[in-house]
Amino acid sequence: MFKSTGHADLPLHTGTVPKWLADRMMQTGTLIVESIIENFGKKEVLVRLSDPLWFQSLGAVMGMDWHSSGITTSVMYALKRGINARAKEFGLCICGGRGKYSRRTPDELQFLADATGLDGTKLINSSKLVAKVDSTAVQDGFQLYMHNFILSSDGDWTVVQQGMNTETKTARRYHWSSENLRSFINEPHTGVTGENRGLILNLTANNAETTRQRILDFSKENPDKALKEIQSVVKHDDNKIIVTGRNITMPAHHEVRAEDVNLKRLGAVLATAYESEPKDFESLLLTPGLGPRTIQALTLVSEVIYGTPSRFTDPARFSFAHGGKDGHPFPVPLKVYDNSIQILRESIERSKMGYKDKSLAIKRLHTTALEIEKYCDPIADFAKTIEHDKEHSTEWEGRTV
Repeated sequence: MFKSTGHADLPLHTGTVPKWLADRMMQTGTLIVESIIENFGKKEVLVRLSDPLWFQSLGAVMGMDWHSSGITTSVMYALKRGINARAKEFGLCICGGRGKYSRRTPDELQFLADATGLDGTKLINSSKLVAKVDSTAVQDGFQLYMHNFILSSDGDWTVVQQGMNTETKTARRYHWSSENLRSFINEPHTGVTGENRGLILNLTANNAETTRQRILDFSKENPDKALKEIQSVVKHDDNKIIVTGRNITMPAHHEVRAEDVNLKRLGAVLATAYESEPKDFESLLLTPGLGPRTIQALTLVSEVIYGTPSRFTDPARFSFAHGGKDGHPFPVPLKVYDNSIQILRESIERSKMGYKDKSLAIKRLHTTALEIEKYCDPIADFAKTIEHDKEHSTEWEGRTV
């Protein structure tokens, strides 16, 4: 279980996700979720979505701008389209969304409760409390505009919601999970992903219990007395808490730089793709048209599926799978992307029929990269790696927005 909290800078980006990318994101995200369910169960999907670093890495491997706030809305929209179409099969459903769609969450939850026998009142109250905590109990200058409630047929849930600060043009993403949740008001988050703005008022912090009790006491006292107390408190900021834990600060620059990536990990991915013996991935290499570049992408997809939490501290690295729609680190190579989707889909379908050769081969991509990283020193030539993809961009139908 990813229990830690974290934060990251998420610059606000304007624009929309084009259909050619949105459809591929939907297919890729759904296949990754399906693979996680096949390997680890549906609860693990909720666990992954509750981790801000894994979520950011997922968005990057799907071809979104690796550091922008748009990852949140585009990834959740893609997953909602793909997962909800197979809700009964997966045992998962995504409610809510951005703007007016977020306000439909209670109705959607009640519909699911009526259909499944889950406690609709409890789920709706959970959704409302989560939103209220992040808009009121945590006062950090961000106004919520997106709320997604991901529910399993067992009643487990995860919430991914995002707030915007129009003055600083930044966003903050909040992650919640019902797993091990003991209180909505005392250290409830599994992660807070957004711009680190230093001291904030966080009434959900464990050491803010005294403050919460005093606020409750104020509500029962004469207003004049309460105002005097508040005025004295305003003069001090000792109770403001810095959000800490599973932190990540996303920079303002658009391009992917060497310092944004763990070059040893990236080097292991490239070595797996371009230097591995054919016998290591025989079942994959028999796929017509499969080359090293697709194996590079699949190795990063494999890590998103099988990697442990420590592997997602450099989300920018995952943009080396399918690039980014803004052209960073290189244009989205549609041929490579489509090959990844085809092979991942085929591996899942064959696995369901008992033929696990391709599924095991995809898993082996990740384990091979780990072995190379462990026993070698495969530091990637960052500039040449990007240059290589850009040189082949036309051949691979590279596209940007």
